[in-house]
Amino acid sequence: MVDFGGLLQPGMGVWWSQAAAEPRPLVDQLLAQAPPLGPLRLFTGLSWNDQLAQSISPSDVMVSYGGLGALRSLGDTDQLDVVPCHYSALPRMFAEHRLPCDAGLLQVAPPDRDGMCSLGIGVDYMADAVEHTSLLFAEINQQMPVVPGSPRIPLTRFTATVETDRPLQEESSRAPGDLDRAIAGHVAELIDDGDTLQVGIGSMGAAVLDALAGHRDVGFHGGMITDGVMRLIDKGVVTGARKQVDVGLAVAGTALGSADLYARSADLPVLYRPTSYTHAPQVLSQLSSLVAVNFAIEVDLTGQVGAEVSRGTYLGAVGGQVDFARAAALTGKRSIIALRSTMRGQSSIKFSLDEGVVTTARADVDCVVTEHGIAHLRGQPLAERRRRLIEIAAPQFRDELAGAVRAAS
Repeated sequence: MVDFGGLLQPGMGVWWSQAAAEPRPLVDQLLAQAPPLGPLRLFTGLSWNDQLAQSISPSDVMVSYGGLGALRSLGDTDQLDVVPCHYSALPRMFAEHRLPCDAGLLQVAPPDRDGMCSLGIGVDYMADAVEHTSLLFAEINQQMPVVPGSPRIPLTRFTATVETDRPLQEESSRAPGDLDRAIAGHVAELIDDGDTLQVGIGSMGAAVLDALAGHRDVGFHGGMITDGVMRLIDKGVVTGARKQVDVGLAVAGTALGSADLYARSADLPVLYRPTSYTHAPQVLSQLSSLVAVNFAIEVDLTGQVGAEVSRGTYLGAVGGQVDFARAAALTGKRSIIALRSTMRGQSSIKFSLDEGVVTTARADVDCVVTEHGIAHLRGQPLAERRRRLIEIAAPQFRDELAGAVRAAS
């Protein structure tokens, strides 16, 4: 048990690792001790801690780049402050202490013979935040793998540690459905052999990766490595042989998937790098073959993308969409936005964005894809963009969209 009482002061900011690298035992201990310590400002990204909403003290505030996983439930209690930002901005915001970084909680691999602990699959924003954090606490997990590229931290750098031997938490996403596969088929038409991919996560992302089984020499550079990428590595599809940088290697900040992915991560040709590398414009601009595939909630008839508001609730999570879309559109090969043509019985292709929040600007979108086809937007004026987007909208909404265009003319 770590005694945070003599180490943390009211008003301090504490961050911790996200997703499979979340140091759950340390987080639970911190939250159990938080009431007399508070108020605290807390920061994490994707959390699978289903007890978070019940455990967090009423005086504490959670800060994040989005309401992902268990953080979504905090939005209803006004304890979640979403910072709208590009993922590439996180390292700078930690450096400037705009995000909580007085203390950090990490999950690491056991120390090697030199007393160094690898961050394992949890590199991501954590590797950048470590440099600007005074107090570090570690869960030393016997099952955290040591992977290529992952930074190492001296055991002496940690103020306190706990030792565990537990499996990394698996990601439980919905399997791709028929609509996902139909959309993925169109996306696959836009990807050539030798291209370098960034693909969003979730069922549609998995479907896109599965649709590439017949491609060759594909590269990968993104925020997260998934089972879909692992399968393509096994099939000899993802080789990275034609990448302009990191040739022969997939690049990611963390792994998000199954126990098999975690168990094999040390042996896969994947380089784990911090956000200051994976999302950096100066790195992405070198990938002239970059194709970014991202997903949306809604797209308007000029190509503006909304991906932050769902059912009237602002969840944030701009994430890396704009980082990769802009790089792919300007210095890479192609920026793709994919979405289902309808959501909850309404058209996802809108005359104007219902939710009013533009995540990705229309100038950073080359193609929009639904199950009904592909709208090529690069170099097209507004009138032609509207026509092409109406063509891939759900058939039952096309006349309504066309009428809205005429009424506005």
